[in-house]
Amino acid sequence: MSETTGKVITCKAAVAWESKKPLTVETVEVAPPKAGEVRIKVVATGVCHSDASILAGYDPSVKFPVIFGHEGAGIVESVGEGITKFKPGDHVIPLFIPQCFECRPCKNPNTNLCAKMNLTAGVLSDGTSRFTCKGQQVFHCMNTSTFSQYTVVEENYLCKIDESAPLDKVCLLGCGISTGYGTALNSAKVNKGSSCAVWGLGAVGLAAVMGCKAAGATRIIGVDINPAKFEVAKQFGCTEFVNPKDYDEPIQQVLMKKTQGGLDYTIECVGNVLTMRAALESTAPGWGVSVIVGVAEFDSEISTRPMEMLLGRSWKGAIFGGWKSVESVPELVNKYIKQELMLDEFITHTMPIDDINEAFRLMREGKSIRSVIIY
Repeated sequence: MSETTGKVITCKAAVAWESKKPLTVETVEVAPPKAGEVRIKVVATGVCHSDASILAGYDPSVKFPVIFGHEGAGIVESVGEGITKFKPGDHVIPLFIPQCFECRPCKNPNTNLCAKMNLTAGVLSDGTSRFTCKGQQVFHCMNTSTFSQYTVVEENYLCKIDESAPLDKVCLLGCGISTGYGTALNSAKVNKGSSCAVWGLGAVGLAAVMGCKAAGATRIIGVDINPAKFEVAKQFGCTEFVNPKDYDEPIQQVLMKKTQGGLDYTIECVGNVLTMRAALESTAPGWGVSVIVGVAEFDSEISTRPMEMLLGRSWKGAIFGGWKSVESVPELVNKYIKQELMLDEFITHTMPIDDINEAFRLMREGKSIRSVIIY
C-alpha cells in the first residue's frame, strides 16, 4: 500500500474551462477510487484529434469544465473496494470503450461496443466526478481523462499490459493507432491483393494505411490536401497519392478513372461529411466497402444518391477499429514488443503538460503526426 492510498492527490492537469478556448494547466485534486474504480498515475498521453473536436464544440453534450485525454498509459496507484483484476504497480492503458464481458454487445462477436459505454456523461457510475479544481467540480471525459497526472477510471475501462512495454509509446494504442489499424483489419476486412484509399493522412489515417498493408492490399492510395504528408506516408504503406486540390473534378470521379471502376475499400479519417460521401462514391459498384472513422460535428448529416447503395456498395462506421478493448489492447501491445506493429514512427513530438496547447497547434496545422505528453 502506497502512502497516497485513500488520500486525495494534488497534481497537474490540463483543464478545459469552456469550449473553443485553450486549455489551462492547473493544480487539481484527484479523489481516491471508490468501489469498482482504479486510480492511475499517468506516465504519458497522446494528443488525439478527437480531443480537439470536442474542444471545438462538435458534441454539445460535453460538460465543462472538463479534463480531456483518452490516449494514455500509466501505473496503478491504488484500487477501490472489490477490485481483483488490478493491483498497485500494474502497468495499464485506460480505454474509452469499455468491455464488461456480460452485456449483449460484449457477447456479440460482431461488435466491440459495450452497454456500459457513455462517452460524454462527465461522471463515473455513481454520478460524481473524482476531480476538483479551485473548489469546483471538474468533469471526466470519455471515462479516461488522461490530461491529468492522476486519473480515476472504472475497471471495465482498463486493461493490464506487459510491464516491458514503454508507456510513452504504447499509450498511442489507447485510441488513434488501434483505431486506424483495426478499421482496415476488423471493420473493412481488407482482402489480400485489393485496392484501398484512405482519406486523411494524420495518425489515424496512417494507421489505417498500415492496416491495409498488413492485410495484403497491393494498391493503397493516400488522399490528403497537405502534400507534406505524402512522403511520410510511404513508410506506412502508401503506394501512391492524390491531392484533391490538384483536380477540377470531384475526387471520386478522379479515383473511379484511376482505378478502372472503383476501389475495393475506402476509409475516411477526416471527419467531414463531404469526404465521407466522396469515399463511398469512390468504391466499386457491386462490392465496394467504405468505412467512416473521422468524427464529424454532432448534428451533421451524411448523404448520397440512393443508386450508389442500390448498386451494392456498403457504407459503415467503426469506433476504436472494431477491437474489443480489454482483451485486444494487450495483444496489440505484444505485437509492438515483437516489432510487428509500428508505433515509434507516429511520434513526431514529445513535450511536458505545460506545452499541451502547442501540441494542439501542431496537430491543427498538420505539422505533427502524434505529440505525446510526458509527465
